[in-house]
Amino acid sequence: MDGRPGVLRRFFLPQYMLRPSQRMAEVYPAREFYTNYIRIAWPALMESVLVGLVSFVDNVMVSSCGEEAISAVGLTNQPRLLFYAIFLSFSIAVNAMVARRFGEGRQRDANRCLAMILPIAAVLCAALTVLAFAVSRPLLLFAGAKPDTIELSVPYFRIVMIGMNFSVFSLMINAAQRGCGNTRISMVTNLTANGVNIVFNALLIHGYLGFPRLGVTGAAIATAMGGMASAVISLRSVLHKDRFLRLTLSDFFHWDLPQLKTMLSIGSGSMVDQLFMRFGFFTYAKLVAYLGTMQFATHQSVMTIINLSFTVGDGLGIAAASLVGQNLGRRRPDHSLIYGKIGQRIGLSFSAVLICLFTFGGGWLMRLFSDETQIIETGRILLYIVACTSPLQISQVIFRGCLNGAGDTRYMAVVSFVSIAVVRPLLTYVFCYPLGLGVIGAWMSLFLDQLCRFSFAAIRFRGSRWYQRKI
Repeated sequence: MDGRPGVLRRFFLPQYMLRPSQRMAEVYPAREFYTNYIRIAWPALMESVLVGLVSFVDNVMVSSCGEEAISAVGLTNQPRLLFYAIFLSFSIAVNAMVARRFGEGRQRDANRCLAMILPIAAVLCAALTVLAFAVSRPLLLFAGAKPDTIELSVPYFRIVMIGMNFSVFSLMINAAQRGCGNTRISMVTNLTANGVNIVFNALLIHGYLGFPRLGVTGAAIATAMGGMASAVISLRSVLHKDRFLRLTLSDFFHWDLPQLKTMLSIGSGSMVDQLFMRFGFFTYAKLVAYLGTMQFATHQSVMTIINLSFTVGDGLGIAAASLVGQNLGRRRPDHSLIYGKIGQRIGLSFSAVLICLFTFGGGWLMRLFSDETQIIETGRILLYIVACTSPLQISQVIFRGCLNGAGDTRYMAVVSFVSIAVVRPLLTYVFCYPLGLGVIGAWMSLFLDQLCRFSFAAIRFRGSRWYQRKI
């Protein structure tokens, strides 16, 4: 024996995750780091996975109304998220700022960050809701809606956009709570909201217990009601006197303009990133929608399944962003690097399980959505691609979370432009139409997009510029 550590020890132990130039201590105890990470990560991961499962069940319930219903709801996703992108970017900025202030012990500044962003988000959300009502029909027709789906899509989209006014409020507060490491609050908020959604789905889609049978419109109302529930619970979480985040009326009248400027700078990079992502996803969905209702229903069903992979990455990425921001506030970039790598290691472990599920359970998963043989068999092929995509997707989301937690949002905006807004739509068109691969070609382009984003995110994470950023 030569005394060198085994491959697994070098992969999982913190002392092997840093280069000599990055070390700031002699000892990095594995138990302490993994315990801290899991303490923050498990509520975020549980929240993300369970919310993903609720979304999964939600789509299964909608699918009982037929392939047109699946397609109608799927067509609204990217237009809705295009509007939502601006608020996601604000939430990333809030999370980064509050995490950094938490690490620095600056409670008042952390509270004022949240108090400044809430009224800005409220005004913008109201304006965008009005715009969404005005352009809903032409926007959804542009997104690929057909005569058999447009009449279902428009009311669903409008009702969900009303609910966005409540969910945005919750989004901002939860982002701030996560920055402080309070991931349990966010978990409770979102699980309650999604529980409300599922209950009213059951009552309103099929009209149980005397409720009206509203089909797809009932699903939209249930989603909006879930948003209202989340807003109420989120508000209560910042009214407790004994917590780090505690809003008072005076906080809304004492604006810190330098902090606001920094927050908007972080948010602007994230907003460009989100807009490029949404543009690319919108174009991608539009190209798939033109393949026809059957192929788009297959695509939407598999997209719901791959969300299981997305939710794992999202949950671990939330924890990584919080811990990175807090430790940069404490001036410990070495700890930030370790937490990012621990998140990726845990994510790869989860991806091994998902690979088995997608590879061997594809037929069973697809039968939850449809009895059509064509949809099931095509979906099984797509899930082989999903299995190959899962480790790349989870890793890049965690690395992105680290960069966002440090406030380094502009780099990934460039990556999103190249990979999502240009490469994915271009490859989707070539694979689907000139090469005639149909929906399978669309998922081949998704795999190549994820490979591209993973590569660029990993390169940035390995460098030092992201954790040297001052905010």
